[in-house]
Amino acid sequence: MRIGVSLPDPSGPDAQGRPPLAQVRDALRRAADEGFASAWMSNIFGLDALTALAVAALGVGTSHQVVIEAMFGYDFGKPVAHTREYLSILRPLLHGQPAKLRGEQASANVTLTTPGPTPVPLLLAALGPRMLRLAAELADGTVLWMTGPATVRAHIVPTITAAAEALGRPSPRVVCILPICVTSDPAAARAAAAKVFAVYDQLPSYRAMLDREGAGGPADVALVGDEASVEAQLADLADAGVTDFVAGEFGRGEDAVRTRRLLTSLLRT
Repeated sequence: MRIGVSLPDPSGPDAQGRPPLAQVRDALRRAADEGFASAWMSNIFGLDALTALAVAALGVGTSHQVVIEAMFGYDFGKPVAHTREYLSILRPLLHGQPAKLRGEQASANVTLTTPGPTPVPLLLAALGPRMLRLAAELADGTVLWMTGPATVRAHIVPTITAAAEALGRPSPRVVCILPICVTSDPAAARAAAAKVFAVYDQLPSYRAMLDREGAGGPADVALVGDEASVEAQLADLADAGVTDFVAGEFGRGEDAVRTRRLLTSLLRT
């Protein structure tokens, strides 16, 4: 299982006066210097992630109704159909092929020049059965959030793998992002996680994954404990079929130091 880290999503200068792009640059450089396999960034309220990470990664998803309709003013009535049309345009472009589609929500008749002989990997944030099957068909795997090991093992991996096999496509990547904190005070860390990640308990797609897991809230799927405990939880994710784990580090002070120290130690094993 490859290990990556989450990058900051800054909306302004930090305490050292660094502007947002400089913060991302420095975090990305640190991740690379420490040997992490990947670095990931969300696209919510701060920087435009696809622009900031254009040279490093490409992952897409539907977002959520509260964001698409209430904030951006677009229709969220057919997220799977919209995503299918979007991927049907994006995927051929990433392979240096023409994209020709006249859909209900998106249309294109265009060809782009892409650098290099290797197609850009494309991952789709997919949790439900229909979206997972779409990820198997038109993407290279899925990206998960708020999805625990039991759900990965019983729902995510079997669904997307079976769909890929039926289509004769390669085994899909399963990228699992979860909060993580190495600490001597698990109760305090989980209380902090419950506060930091409280909003995700209210979003239907993530709440569905938490319900599948039997989790009361985001704190229950956070990887929390001492070094041995967290390492065991990571091993459980790998055994469940996760190909890439992305650390959503949320600890402070010594907990942050211990978390990064454990993660970098696992890169050498």
